[in-house]
Amino acid sequence: MAESNNVAEYTVSDISGAIKRTMEDTFGYVRVRGELGRISRPASGHIYLDLKDAQSVLAGVIWRGQAARLKIQPEQGLEVIATGKITTFPGQSKYQMVIDSIEPAGVGALMALLEERRKKLAAEGLFSEDRKRRLPYLPRVIGVVTSPTGAVIRDILHRLSDRFPLHVLVWPVRVQGETSAREVANGIEGFNRLASGGTIPRPDLIIVARGGGSLEDLWGFNDEIVVRAAAASAIPLISAVGHETDWTLIDHAADLRAPTPTGAAEIAVPVRGELIASVDDLARRQIAGLLRLISGRRTELRAAAAALPSPRDLLALPRQRLDTYGERLSPALRASLRDRRSRQQAAAARLSPHTLKRAVAIARERLDGLSARAVRAHAQRLAVERARLGSTAKLLESLSYRNVLSRGYALVRDADGQPLRSASGIADGAVLSIEFGDETRRSVAALGEDGLPPAAGAWRPKAAASRREPAKTSRKPGASEQGSLF
Repeated sequence: MAESNNVAEYTVSDISGAIKRTMEDTFGYVRVRGELGRISRPASGHIYLDLKDAQSVLAGVIWRGQAARLKIQPEQGLEVIATGKITTFPGQSKYQMVIDSIEPAGVGALMALLEERRKKLAAEGLFSEDRKRRLPYLPRVIGVVTSPTGAVIRDILHRLSDRFPLHVLVWPVRVQGETSAREVANGIEGFNRLASGGTIPRPDLIIVARGGGSLEDLWGFNDEIVVRAAAASAIPLISAVGHETDWTLIDHAADLRAPTPTGAAEIAVPVRGELIASVDDLARRQIAGLLRLISGRRTELRAAAAALPSPRDLLALPRQRLDTYGERLSPALRASLRDRRSRQQAAAARLSPHTLKRAVAIARERLDGLSARAVRAHAQRLAVERARLGSTAKLLESLSYRNVLSRGYALVRDADGQPLRSASGIADGAVLSIEFGDETRRSVAALGEDGLPPAAGAWRPKAAASRREPAKTSRKPGASEQGSLF
């Protein structure tokens, strides 16, 4: 028999529960410093990670609800201080730390994380100078993403009012804390979603502003979602986070960095008084330039007028030529008149009655000769045309169909006068016109006994039929006889 003893027996669950209670009662709420190792983010939303140092590894878990409220997101290699409680996981016989919050283990860790994130975003081209745009010279509407209760918004509004009053839209956000990064990114994206010409005007310029603070206070502006929202903004953006010595990652992604929020307002708009003075100065310079131009042109005109000869000198030679031609005109007219008169007198002397009779006789002889020639030419032309007409008439007579009819043929036409070429086109009772070589007769066509037109012998003229005896044909009793067509 087995030797009995007094050692108590436990189930596996009893042992696991006892160990769990012992661990939680002994350690309770602790802060553990270590380097983040393996990090897992399953679809459930929980975060599983390892805290390690040079000798040991401690498993940790951050439940989904607590993970959304972390100030910084866990990244492998980051040295942190985790706050939570030690417990066990009976399903795997392991102990772990349920983490409530994580904070970097000193400024050095934050700077290392910031530098690593800066290199990552720079490699994606989010900080490239080529994608940065010029700011509008005089925006009509400015959108400000900042806290509505801080001194920053009052400084910006005061500076804008002093320099150039315009319409300002404020998107209220938290500039520090767990939700600040998401709210700032939503503000930038919200201004970009406004439609042009809508109820709420779309800003021409965005200013993201916050006052100074420590690296931890400004950490929300180093978040990736803020940097990506600033880089993706279609509206030009000015980053005015912290003081002049403070730098955040949004400063690299913005189109322009201002040293302070007040400096952002000074960069955003010019001084209205200076613009008015500049416009007045330009107007004065323009008027002075026009006056100088007019004065110079007037001087040039006077110099040109002084160099030109006087109108009396310009017209002296033409006037002299006009006088000379005027003096020559009267003698020339008188000489021309005398010449025309002498020529008229000579022509009148040649036109005596004897000369006229002789000229008329010569003209009459020419007219008689032309008339005789015209008569002879007309007679010859008529003879030629008459001979041509005779030959054409003979040719037409030889080609006429009447020659054919004179040889014993006939031409059959219908009631419209159109020739019929076959007997198949003749209908019962149709009126036909039959033309012979000597006369034309009309008759009514009738069909024969077999339903066809009468035989060719029945269509011969009476003179030919009288020389022959009538053909004897057998007829059926009671059948009607068909009379001669002629």
